Amino acid sequence: MLRRSSTRCIARCSSRSYIRTAGALIIGDEILNGKTLDRNSNYFARFCFEHGIDLKRIEVIADDEDQIIEASRRMVDRYDLVVTSGGIGPTHDDITYASLAKAFRQPLSYHAETLSRMDALIRRGPSPAHQNEDQRTARKRMALFPHAAEVLFVAPDLWVPVVRLEGKLCVFPGIPSLFQKMLDNLKHHLPLPPLHLRPCRIQVYTDLPESSIAPHLATLQKRVAAEGIRIGSYPLLQRGVYVSLIGTNRDRVGELAHEVEKELEGRVVSEEEAEAKRRSGSA
Repeated sequence: MLRRSSTRCIARCSSRSYIRTAGALIIGDEILNGKTLDRNSNYFARFCFEHGIDLKRIEVIADDEDQIIEASRRMVDRYDLVVTSGGIGPTHDDITYASLAKAFRQPLSYHAETLSRMDALIRRGPSPAHQNEDQRTARKRMALFPHAAEVLFVAPDLWVPVVRLEGKLCVFPGIPSLFQKMLDNLKHHLPLPPLHLRPCRIQVYTDLPESSIAPHLATLQKRVAAEGIRIGSYPLLQRGVYVSLIGTNRDRVGELAHEVEKELEGRVVSEEEAEAKRRSGSA
């Protein structure tokens, strides 16, 4: 049976204050031993920035019950939105659901609709008739959730749901393509900040070395700090500097960007160009 419906969730979320802070818990031995590159925390950071959420903390921990229990409780206590990534597959070391059930003092129970969706997908693919009972039990573990959790089917073509506990901790798979698709679709279930509170970021590129622009940026930051505008500098090795200006007043950020552009003999660049330059290391 469906313990909590997404319709009830949306109604409840809309009555709450919007999300202000967030944390991310990346779970997996394969991240810590270097086998797998974590892309999910970066995607979540971008999601938070674009929607005006202040991402306060990202932690990477092992597939360890005690670590998951401690970290999840601490983050839920501190932040408005918490996501976990990883550890929800069918194998012995996929312990995220069981650990979270202990963390929030809930029994585990199979979720009927998830099992039904999973079986429907399997019926459309290769026959599972070759699986023995142990293998079928392993597969069903992916639908064994903390009993009081909300189960949110965020995309019609996915049987994997986002499982939410305590109204704020959302459990995601570790596969980046799934994580990204599910996070993008989850936003319809979240009380996001209003548009006027979402930040604007403008970047200015200059050929000048960072030491040459530091005095001007320090003075500028002091001048605009009371306006809630943040100034940052991000050098490329021996190839210039990107200056980032962030604030919710788009007109004011634009005005300051043009001031920086003139003062530092630079030019305003798009997010796409800045990202491409940083990746290539070229100017």
